Amino acid sequence: MNDGLEILPVRGIGDVTAGDDLAELITKAAPWLANGDVLVVTSKIVSKAEGRLVEVPADGPERDDARVRVLDSETARVVARRGETRIVQTHHGFVMAAAGIDASNVDKTHLVLLPADPDASAHRLRADLAARGLDVAVIVSDTMGRAWRNGLTDVALGAAGIEALLDHRGQIDPYGNELSLTQMAVVDELSAAAELVKGKCDRVPVAVVRGYPYRPDTTGAGASALIRDTESDMFRLGTAEARAEGLEQAAYLSDDVAVRETGRDGIGTAYNRIAEIVTAGTGITATASTFRLTAAGPAPADLLRLGADAHRLRAALAADGLTSGIEFDDDGVTINFGERA
Repeated sequence: MNDGLEILPVRGIGDVTAGDDLAELITKAAPWLANGDVLVVTSKIVSKAEGRLVEVPADGPERDDARVRVLDSETARVVARRGETRIVQTHHGFVMAAAGIDASNVDKTHLVLLPADPDASAHRLRADLAARGLDVAVIVSDTMGRAWRNGLTDVALGAAGIEALLDHRGQIDPYGNELSLTQMAVVDELSAAAELVKGKCDRVPVAVVRGYPYRPDTTGAGASALIRDTESDMFRLGTAEARAEGLEQAAYLSDDVAVRETGRDGIGTAYNRIAEIVTAGTGITATASTFRLTAAGPAPADLLRLGADAHRLRAALAADGLTSGIEFDDDGVTINFGERA
């Protein structure tokens, strides 16, 4: 528990250029910085000091083309796309609009990229401040949108000297319930709080949060601890991208497909959907655990449609969370399906 926080803007830093000593600039602008403070630094001035700028044409289609090339180079994978807007995962693992590439607060002939390693940047700045006798935590922040919510907020890209997550799992709440999922993203919360005194047009790229009793980071994990791994990410793709991936996977279904667990309602869904999947004229015989498909006729086109129907049905079963296997004979195709063991 704390007795209250102060959020203090650091004014007077001015323009930052490649090679500038951020620790020197910050301590000159904030001689009042004290041990135990949390220093929240906008990633843009970190990028500028580290020379993470790309030269581009000032205007016209050439500028747009250059920006697309830069975006491609900063993208590990596309998460979602709508019109000209791309949500991507960067090489750091962040999921952001336009890979965090920024054209604001910089001259028109340059774009600012994210720091190459925000955690390492935070550690360097913390070490430089320690060399000046200051023991402070450092957060490198940037602005992001949120899925399903309007508006932007600042979050942490890098951190040093402070645990990124406050883990309440295993604790007991006042009603006697054990907490099993609660992990607070402390460095994100502090980044958002600091943004309240920084703003986007006030030329205040640094803020200090004073009075927060943070836990020192003993692991060195930094803000990378906030990045959700692929296995636990339920929303790793946008709708169109997930559909495209599913169609690609369906093209390579093996003879025995096992997918996620399901209940009996999934099998019911499979029965209900078969009429929508199979071509009119294809024969269908169903049992509790099989579909038997026969061709509409002996023509080659009928046999091709039978193969396509079988593949579409197996893809639909997989989408419904059901296992399936396939057997061929001279008279047709048998698809065996059921719940995953």
